[in-house]
Amino acid sequence: MTTLADPVPGGRPGDVERATALGAELSGRGVHGIVLSYVDTAGIGRVKAIPAAKLASAAAWGVGMSPVFDTFLANDAIVTTDVLGSPDGDLRLYPDLDQLVVLAGQPGWAWAPVDRITQEGERHPGCGRTVLRRIVSRSAERHGLTFKAAVEIEWAVGRGDAPGGGFVPAVSGPAYGATRQVELSDCLADLLAALAAQGVDVDQVHPEYAAGQFEISVAAADPVAAADRSVLVRQTIRAVSQRHGLKVSFSPAVLAQGVGNGGHLHLSAWRDGANLHSGGARRHGMTAEAESFAAGILARLPALTAVTAPSPASYLRLRPSQWAGVFTAWGRETREAALRVVTGTAGVRDQAANLEVKPVDLAANPYLALACLIAAGLDGLGSALSLPEEISGDPARLAPARATARGVRRLPASLQEAVAQFRTDDVLRDALGPVLADAVLAVREGELAAVAGLDDEQVAAAYRWVY
Repeated sequence: MTTLADPVPGGRPGDVERATALGAELSGRGVHGIVLSYVDTAGIGRVKAIPAAKLASAAAWGVGMSPVFDTFLANDAIVTTDVLGSPDGDLRLYPDLDQLVVLAGQPGWAWAPVDRITQEGERHPGCGRTVLRRIVSRSAERHGLTFKAAVEIEWAVGRGDAPGGGFVPAVSGPAYGATRQVELSDCLADLLAALAAQGVDVDQVHPEYAAGQFEISVAAADPVAAADRSVLVRQTIRAVSQRHGLKVSFSPAVLAQGVGNGGHLHLSAWRDGANLHSGGARRHGMTAEAESFAAGILARLPALTAVTAPSPASYLRLRPSQWAGVFTAWGRETREAALRVVTGTAGVRDQAANLEVKPVDLAANPYLALACLIAAGLDGLGSALSLPEEISGDPARLAPARATARGVRRLPASLQEAVAQFRTDDVLRDALGPVLADAVLAVREGELAAVAGLDDEQVAAAYRWVY
């Protein structure tokens, strides 16, 4: 379970005692340091590390870090808003002890996600993890809803000795080919062992479509834990790969052409232990609430892309007919639709049915992405929205008149278009709060300025190794 209570100065009840025991246990297991992890507005994982012996102090009083990182760009340049971006001030990072794990891929280290609060003990309005926790808690209180979520992780494996920051695939076999799995066999086996040791329940791992690309899927969890797990899995993939002399990229577009790395999000809504996406009277077994929830997400996808596809490199991936889901369309098991209704196999549909959101990549802050998706879904539920006509096949092949009649339109083809949609979307901005919403806009505009004048190859190179 994820700790849902906000941190407080001095520690939540029982945290200091628990952290004291954990610190001693970790030291006895040869763990010397603990990585304290969060994701900034640009989608970059930021960390501080403490000795294992300092865990109790961190649980009581947090660890200092500047709020300026909320307006860092992927290249470490800094933009500002009326609240954020100043060198002044300090925040406290509080580890979630429920999610602390020993890193099997990094001997001597443990890892924990953090929530950030001010020195006065108040919620930091720029903390994406805190925003997601609040939305999840509010959904339970106001609607009786809980959620299960999972993030698919695609990555490209390159040779560690490639010159000049270039990408040279470390494997040569075909997509989904046995050859490619054999070529990376030892590394993948070590990766699975490391994730198992860390308590991550892996569903599958396989070679993917693009050069040197693989994908891993993990079991669903509550949204905060799912976002945590996404960060942890990537940390583990990177660490294990490095020990094998390999370099990995989670960038949406490792190369300017071809299929990029996605980070598809799976999400389902539940009430009293029942999956609302199965056993209902609406299309494909959805309940009325599940259909309205799905319709809310579909309606706000143009604005959502500013959060789910936040990098200039994202739009090198978001191209028609590449299974990236670039049209406002939905369908059952339709992989070209932006919103795929997954019913699951007969016999397990009550557990397996969910929504897959396709125009998402791993440049996204997973906490912000899930928070905005849930907010969009809840808005659809509150408005009793209905889904439009379902599509099958590739929506890019629909005649313009037919597409218009079915509500199928192109999602933003650039980050600039996505930012314009987000700027006017009150539901998503309210979900994040004014401080974080303004930070999203400032950071996206900063990324656009950073790549002004670059061609596609240069954009891909600029972001190749930062995510």
